[in-house]
Amino acid sequence: MKRWLMVLPLAVFLVVAVFLYRGLYLDPAELPSAMIGKPFPAFSLPTVQGDKTLTQADLLGKPALVNVWGTWCISCRVEHPVLNKLAEKGVVIYGINYKDDNAAALKWLAEFHNPYQLDIRDEDGNLGLNLGVYGAPETFFIDAKGVIRDKYVGVIDEVVWREQLAAKYQALVDEAKP
Repeated sequence: MKRWLMVLPLAVFLVVAVFLYRGLYLDPAELPSAMIGKPFPAFSLPTVQGDKTLTQADLLGKPALVNVWGTWCISCRVEHPVLNKLAEKGVVIYGINYKDDNAAALKWLAEFHNPYQLDIRDEDGNLGLNLGVYGAPETFFIDAKGVIRDKYVGVIDEVVWREQLAAKYQALVDEAKP
């Protein structure tokens, strides 16, 4: 019995070491999402500009990126110029202004330009909760039927777009062609 008690700390240490070693090779941007392959959640929320109410039906018809952002998000400020460039190149981007003050969001979009074809105001964070959002920025890839096909967590910069995401978006565009 004493011998077993002496070996127990070593066994616990080895188990913990194996889990920590495995964690070294995980990509933090690849957070699992239960929403992959499911329709975009139902919602009825105002636009940031406040001129109309949007629903999930407004997201149908063409593949798009759905970008979760907030003025409180430092990383979103880094990402925003890249989103503007992508929008200029014809990438369809919808925005979800997540848990934010709407006046601050309006000021942000006026100052930094608006890459979003639709911009959903999610002040309470309910849509984000239904999407399983951890924070911002997070970007969902939806197909023309509004099905979530992929998700990227973190800043989309030019390298990430070119090396990881552009092909995924293009595949959705190609799939939507008749």
